[in-house]
Amino acid sequence: MQTPRIIVLFLLLLLSFIAGAQFTVSGKIIDSVTKEPMAGTSVYCQNTTIGTTTGKDGQFSLSLKSGGYELIISYTGYQTKQIRISNADNIIPDIAMIKEDKSLGEVVIKSSNEVKDGWEKYGSFFLDNFIGATPNAAKCNLVNHEVLHFYLLKKSNKLRVLATEPLQIDNKALGYSMRYQLDSFIYYYNTDIYLYRGFCLYSEMDGSDSLKRIWASNRMKTYYGSKLHFLRSYYDSSLAQEGFVIDMLDENNDLKFDKVADPYDTLYYGAPDSSSEVGVWFPRKISVTYTKAKPEPEYLKKFKLPKFVGTQISYIELKDAIAIKENGYFYDQKDWINQGYWSWKNLADQLPYDYSP
Repeated sequence: MQTPRIIVLFLLLLLSFIAGAQFTVSGKIIDSVTKEPMAGTSVYCQNTTIGTTTGKDGQFSLSLKSGGYELIISYTGYQTKQIRISNADNIIPDIAMIKEDKSLGEVVIKSSNEVKDGWEKYGSFFLDNFIGATPNAAKCNLVNHEVLHFYLLKKSNKLRVLATEPLQIDNKALGYSMRYQLDSFIYYYNTDIYLYRGFCLYSEMDGSDSLKRIWASNRMKTYYGSKLHFLRSYYDSSLAQEGFVIDMLDENNDLKFDKVADPYDTLYYGAPDSSSEVGVWFPRKISVTYTKAKPEPEYLKKFKLPKFVGTQISYIELKDAIAIKENGYFYDQKDWINQGYWSWKNLADQLPYDYSP
């Protein structure tokens, strides 16, 4: 009979495909002065569930799905390192860690601008703009808020938030625990714009099979229409099929958006090259409409929009061209500015780069 042989051949081909869709990155962490290996150093990929710690020899190894990542290397008392990696990066040269100047951190923490009882005064405001005010955010818990410090800079009319330790956040809507190393959070009162930057490592929460099914359903609902979904669809040339429509601000009318007939026109899009990434650039603000789902009622209520609004609309400004990898990772992320629906979706509605629906 030929059937078993065909099945075996199919399985071998499938395994070959799976293996080809992954890569392994490894390296060694050393002290920049002594050159000695650093055991127990945390090494993880930003915004993923993938991480490890170095052994006695300072070595680490991570198995990753095809795509792009920011490798984060951190150790208490040392400056955090960031290294951009992708499929071509299998062995990284020795990574030398530099000790922090503790005095600089102490100066910041003791600043006269620090708000007494900052958590009581600004805690809820910070959570609404950092974790979010969505239904998913309502099921998130910041475990260690005592590590936060709040600074009101009256001259520039902005609020700055720093953390002395990584934030521990449990997202009970999606079933993730997050370890977020907050670099800084800044809210500009004059413009109602806020920016935050940091490094997040996800881990799966424990739960019953029924709870895991709920998490899987919530994750899928959160994924479709998200920025991650959009970026992957742009990479795969499947924007229209996935329900995304792009319009661009009219060159002569700041109140009018015109449909971008072909988002893959070379004016805006660079096809995948040898580095397996695509380039995207729009000279003016764009709107991204997701046509396959309605906005959540909480969003309509907050922004006083009519209930009959039937699509999710986000606005993006690109300060410079970005490069997108197949897993939805893109750089430079500082060049992307959100408004509209995606700006309402903060940490509570973000999924790791290694998530697949």
